[in-house]
Amino acid sequence: MGFLNEFFGRGSRVARGQMNKGMDNIEDATFESTVKQTVRDMQAELRKTIESSAMAMSNHNRLEAEYQKYVRQSEEWLGRANQALDAGNEELAKKALSRKQEMDDQVKSMQSGVESARGASEQLKSKVGELKRRIDEAERTATTLVARKNAAVAQRKVAEALSGVAASDNAFAALKGYEESVAKEEAKAKAFDQIASGTDDTLEAEFKTLSSSTVDNELAALKSARTQKALPGVQPRQITAPES
Repeated sequence: MGFLNEFFGRGSRVARGQMNKGMDNIEDATFESTVKQTVRDMQAELRKTIESSAMAMSNHNRLEAEYQKYVRQSEEWLGRANQALDAGNEELAKKALSRKQEMDDQVKSMQSGVESARGASEQLKSKVGELKRRIDEAERTATTLVARKNAAVAQRKVAEALSGVAASDNAFAALKGYEESVAKEEAKAKAFDQIASGTDDTLEAEFKTLSSSTVDNELAALKSARTQKALPGVQPRQITAPES
């Protein structure tokens, strides 16, 4: 049971390792495009904000124009009321003031809407400016991140290559060990051959020694004979047959 648990545990680790390696490779391959897509998403958000800001500004400008129109008309009716009083026509002055009151009512009813539209427009304009600054910063950051990522990937590949060289060194070391093992076996085989052929070698050596001794004896006898012939007054001894 313990063996199975260990087996499946190792299998799970291997599977997770391969999956993570695959994800790393995918991330390496898509990192730059992913970063650039993030910047494009921010730019799309900026375009939407600009559109919203343009609509808000248009609404504010329209309300502001209408608001200012009623303000001007109120001032105009006030001027007419004064003109009527100057002419001594109070009835006409009252009518002018009544119209002025209508314009003032319009101004009051529109004032909150104009202020709200002005605030929304200013807020969106501020957001547009902030988004532009953030996008500029994001583009610079994206360029830096891509460069750093590429450098990190290159450094990792160099490390992996060096790791491969180390593994190759280990393989060469193992091969050298095999070579030494074979050399030892060859030496053992040679030693056994020498032991197995040791008796015949000894016998052959003894015969060679015997032959060498015989030759030495013959050489000594030859030298002695030559010396005796060279000495003066030395007669060769006659060998007589024994009497019967």
